[in-house]
Amino acid sequence: MHLTAPATARPGARSRTRDADGMAVASFILGLLGLLVFNLFLGPTAIVLAAAALWRGTGRKGRAYLGMGLGVADLLVLLAFIQMDSTLSWSF
Repeated sequence: MHLTAPATARPGARSRTRDADGMAVASFILGLLGLLVFNLFLGPTAIVLAAAALWRGTGRKGRAYLGMGLGVADLLVLLAFIQMDSTLSWSF
């Protein structure tokens, strides 16, 4: 008679995947938000979170790639505004 269920997967494997999924979604949201404000900080943060989510094996690879692309777009938008205004800060 067994009192516990047999182990079918590594302990902590499910929480690691869930953490990676959360990082993928966070990178997407931060990348999207970074197009509007704080793109100097949110762009690189979105890129790092997306890379970490992909490295950990997220189930939401599309969101991670979108977050990475939006993070790069944040930096490109910042670069374009810097070139137009010749300053690090920009306004409408």
